Amino acid sequence: MAYLDNIRTFVRVYELGSMSAAARDQRISAAVASSRIAHLEDHLNVRLFQRTTRMLHPTEQGNLFYHGAQKILEAVQDAETEISNVTRTPRGTLHVAAPLGMGQRLIAPAIPPFTAQYPLINIRLRLSDRRLDLAAEGLDAAFFLGLPEDSTLRIRKIADCPRVLCAAPEYIARKGTPQTAESLRDDGHDCLNLRYPGAPEFQWPLQKADGVKRVAVTGPFESDHGDVLTAWALAGHGIILKPAFEIADHLASGRLIPVLEHEPPLPVQMACLYAHRRRQDPKARLFVDFMVAHCREALAERP
Repeated sequence: MAYLDNIRTFVRVYELGSMSAAARDQRISAAVASSRIAHLEDHLNVRLFQRTTRMLHPTEQGNLFYHGAQKILEAVQDAETEISNVTRTPRGTLHVAAPLGMGQRLIAPAIPPFTAQYPLINIRLRLSDRRLDLAAEGLDAAFFLGLPEDSTLRIRKIADCPRVLCAAPEYIARKGTPQTAESLRDDGHDCLNLRYPGAPEFQWPLQKADGVKRVAVTGPFESDHGDVLTAWALAGHGIILKPAFEIADHLASGRLIPVLEHEPPLPVQMACLYAHRRRQDPKARLFVDFMVAHCREALAERP
């Protein structure tokens, strides 16, 4: 297994372009990652990476070995898949990602019941509101809200989630209630946006009588953390656009008040993204099926 571990570490270093990033991805120290690469280079009698104090680049031999290493790991995974199919005992580790709100409220609570049913499957859950690259991040599945950028991946739709524009009573008392979609912009309302590096220019798609109007909104605060935006809204700092399931409790308590209910936002797609594989990993399929059913049931129970 040591040689396979060396190969796995090499592949992640190659894909991430960083020894430390690969170490974090594999939950090992940077020293262990470096040692594995050194052992692999000694075994092959070639240098796989050119290293400087700041940069790491694969050599020509490293580029060649990467493609062979991928085939080795795929062959091992296929063999393990065959064993799992025969024994009907899925095992191994799944790396999964989800947006913060969805992950905290829907995905994370369902992981213990899943692992109770399949105790030999380990789940590594990463929560982030940023868009993640499945291949670069080494993910088996990524849940998301919206539309994916990569159309080459498989999409498993879960539901269309209603969204709400809302603000705290304190904000409404201070700034007034927006009467139309355009008033969000024209009346200088403070709109709290989700932003992260590489995010598209932000517009809120609102449903009007004559069709969908995409309103470019601005505000004093932005964050890449959805719950931070909710906290700002609760404190009276602006208007947020949120999936209803994320803020249902705040709406029910009156801490947040819906606005523009006659021109509501478009619903947002909730779905799961996963890569095409020659043979789909049974444990990944089990996990996705389990989570899709759980999310649909949980959403149906929410107001």
